[in-house]
Amino acid sequence: MPIMARKKKIKGVDPAYLEKQKASLLRKNRQVLYLNDKEVSAIDEYCSVFNVSSKASFLREAIMEKVLSGLDQNHPTLF
Repeated sequence: MPIMARKKKIKGVDPAYLEKQKASLLRKNRQVLYLNDKEVSAIDEYCSVFNVSSKASFLREAIMEKVLSGLDQNHPTLF
């Protein structure tokens, strides 16, 4: 007598959870960054060579990568 496979109930993601997660990722704080001509030309050249489609997301990722790696290297210790 073959063992019948049980159907597993697949639970969907709670819509309230999705809304809360989406709201937490909303960018509502503005920061202004001033660059000199050499910095802008370097970023423009990098974006053209590596086909970066969004400079804003590129700069955001670069800044957050530097910040998070700095925090990771200098985490507080107990003693």
